[in-house]
Amino acid sequence: MDSRQLDRLRWRCRRGLLELDLALGNFLDERYAKLSVEEQGAFERLLALPDTTLHDYLQGLNPPTEEFEQIVRKIRQ
Repeated sequence: MDSRQLDRLRWRCRRGLLELDLALGNFLDERYAKLSVEEQGAFERLLALPDTTLHDYLQGLNPPTEEFEQIVRKIRQ
């Protein structure tokens, strides 16, 4: 992944809630590069969700859909 793509993803990780900014940004910096191509795609699709949905998934308030179950679990670790 080139630096422009990484910068775009980093920008997409910036959210309206500081908790989400930290969780998503840290995950991108520390673990994204080690994901499979499928997991990277799931992470990128996850970023398209509204903040409230993301927050609920990451805080365990609502179970994620099957599509996002594995990537949410990895982010929460």
